[in-house]
Amino acid sequence: TKEPEPASKKEQLSVKKLRVVLFALCCNTEQAAEHFRNPQRRIRRWLRRFQAFQEENLAPLSEGKYLSLEAEEKLAEWVLTQREQQLPVNEETLFQKATKIGRSLEGGFKISYEWAVRFMLRHHLSTHTRRAVAHPLPKDVEDNAGCFIEFVQRQIHTQDLPLSMIAAVDEISLFLDVEVLSSEDRKENALQTVGTGEPWCDVVLTILADGSVLPTLVFYRGHVQQPANVPESILLEAKESGYSDDEVMELWASRVWQKHTECQNSKGMLVLDCHRTHLSEEVLSLLSASSTLPAVVPAGCSSKIQPLDVCIKRTVKNFLHKKWKEQAKEMADSTCDSDILLQLVLCWLAEALEVIGDSPELVQQSFLVASVLPGPDGTANSPRRNADMQEELISSLEEQLKLGQGGPPQALARVRDRSPAEEAADPEILHRLFEGESETESFYGFEEADLELMEI
Repeated sequence: TKEPEPASKKEQLSVKKLRVVLFALCCNTEQAAEHFRNPQRRIRRWLRRFQAFQEENLAPLSEGKYLSLEAEEKLAEWVLTQREQQLPVNEETLFQKATKIGRSLEGGFKISYEWAVRFMLRHHLSTHTRRAVAHPLPKDVEDNAGCFIEFVQRQIHTQDLPLSMIAAVDEISLFLDVEVLSSEDRKENALQTVGTGEPWCDVVLTILADGSVLPTLVFYRGHVQQPANVPESILLEAKESGYSDDEVMELWASRVWQKHTECQNSKGMLVLDCHRTHLSEEVLSLLSASSTLPAVVPAGCSSKIQPLDVCIKRTVKNFLHKKWKEQAKEMADSTCDSDILLQLVLCWLAEALEVIGDSPELVQQSFLVASVLPGPDGTANSPRRNADMQEELISSLEEQLKLGQGGPPQALARVRDRSPAEEAADPEILHRLFEGESETESFYGFEEADLELMEI
């Protein structure tokens, strides 16, 4: 009998499968599996098949006009900035923006799922990657990132800033669908970390380059009916009408940063994103009073040079999502209002903060991997080494938080043992987009081609 044809020699994925893969790249494999009712294992296999087909056939895109490299870089920059602001990036928003950018092309711009998947992979825009610090950014964004790194390292050196006065601050916004929360099913979809409109809750995290974690400030849009049981590591601010961006930063500066700097007697530096952190005169005045220089991360650069983005922020978001999903299943038939959910979120957040606070090395290395601090010998690590460190940090924190998504120990051992020659010769494989999964993704005794027959 004829042997099964290897997966890499199969035909291009169907439009239906490409749509599922695009969803997984824009959001994550778990959401794609739930939305399209397909096993995660199968979706990961489709992605590997797509890449293998592209590499083996070097197939050009089907006829039609597509974006130039320059236009694609503008689109990639938009995707990065959308994610920094926790705004949704999906099939609809991606195609709308691509069409808007492509309108200048004579004869119009052709949209296809094949192009979209290629675009997401070519610009390393998958949300799964644990090695973002090594991925190239769009040219203009990369230039801005380089200038930022040079600026902060020079200031740290010339001002002789102590590690206890070098801080990174960023926020996690939580969006709540009250109707879904009060429904009898789909409760797990009520709380999201991506959304539009006003957030239900804003969580402002602050870490220091010496490995410390400052109190976390939580802004709740609503009235707390009963006094919340607030953990010691958290400060709660609640108001029915919510808080403006300026109010958030002003309260953070007065309640968190100023209290920290009062006993330091030294100049400081604050790394913060340019989104939702407009520096009003009041905020600048508060920072100036504590001799703190604001170092604003350029748009689109956070994935590489914001210390909180390297490991902590994404893992905390995944942890909160996991805890709520588990809780929602338990209370599927019971009621849950906003106050109850707030108390749950505060407890889960305190749990994550305790783990992070007990891992000062992880916090310190986040500044190193983000290139805010130079290496121990005064020189920057190679992008490959920073990516290896980032992968280890994420796996370590996920393991401590029992997220069950950490990479296999053997892979981490290989990372540590790589020689410089091996680093140069070993290009990153596609399956890094879906770390923590078996490379074969097959049942024992079955080849990938055999498993494809099960999809029919």
